[in-house]
Amino acid sequence: MARTFGVDRGRTLLSRLILFLTRRRLGHVPVPARIMALQPALLRGGALMELSQESATLVPIRYKKLAQMLTASRVGCPF
Repeated sequence: MARTFGVDRGRTLLSRLILFLTRRRLGHVPVPARIMALQPALLRGGALMELSQESATLVPIRYKKLAQMLTASRVGCPF
């Protein structure tokens, strides 16, 4: 079965910017982001969702990150 690795460079200027900021923030571009970059609208939607979740102030960021880690460990996600 052929594997999809996505792209290293976005097709549009906005997707290039999103991938650049992701690389700067994490040190690398995760495979899900590279796959979403194949469809710029999907990448833009994912980036907006991440920004809105980070900017929500109802729950402290410490608890958000803890919930993220616990959920990822329970479902076996490496991210």
